[in-house]
Amino acid sequence: MSSILKLLATAVASLAFGAVSVQAQDALPDLGGRTIVAVTENAYVPLNFADPKTGEGIGLEYDLFNEIAKRLNAKVDWQLSSWDVMIQAVRDGQFEVGMDGITINEERAELIDFSDPYLTSEQFMLVRADETRFTDAESFAGDPNLLIGAQAGTTNFYVAVYNVLDGEESNPRIKLFDTFGTSVSALQAGDVDTVLMDQTSANGYIGANPGAFKVIGGPLGAEDFGFILTQGSDLLDPINAAIAAIKADGTMEKFQQKWFYEYNAAQ
Repeated sequence: MSSILKLLATAVASLAFGAVSVQAQDALPDLGGRTIVAVTENAYVPLNFADPKTGEGIGLEYDLFNEIAKRLNAKVDWQLSSWDVMIQAVRDGQFEVGMDGITINEERAELIDFSDPYLTSEQFMLVRADETRFTDAESFAGDPNLLIGAQAGTTNFYVAVYNVLDGEESNPRIKLFDTFGTSVSALQAGDVDTVLMDQTSANGYIGANPGAFKVIGGPLGAEDFGFILTQGSDLLDPINAAIAAIKADGTMEKFQQKWFYEYNAAQ
């Protein structure tokens, strides 16, 4: 489903269930001013990234989780961590909640608890704006000289392996980078030929770099994003209740509008 259709669907839902949402918010747990230690990477436009003007962490996930905390009468202690250690750090209890456009899947769910989904997205191929050598995943796979940039252990990496290439995780056509942002920089510099990302993130990079990028081909699969929590966390049910209320009353729609459309238009 496109982002626009998601927005329309959310708007209809907020009208249809407006009365329910008021009741849901009234019934939300009160965490009594508790401070929640939350972690992200600041490298996933427009979900979480550093404001180029101030260096402050901004993005949809910041707005959403700050809103969750507000409704639960809690505060957020924001921390930063690289993606490759984030899940383990949350599992070990170093942080209580993590977010980085993290796809909900069974393998990760064996290590940590997932919240209910707060966003559904699909994977697309981001390429340079002047790219003409390939037009979709099939034509990309057919040219052995073309390279994909990816961050190890991410959904983007696994979609590259199993949906675009041959299912071999050590395929030399996949160039690994420490952060998502550096893979996009490598694409812009011509060091790789495509980076896979969800449509919302692709929109963010296209909006922030006019004339530099475009999306080609169709979607390569859908994914649900969720917050990760230490297994057995007492925050899981309150966070899920807040997510439901935020979706039901139209607030999630406002966050999507702000970061997927208004932010892009302002760049």
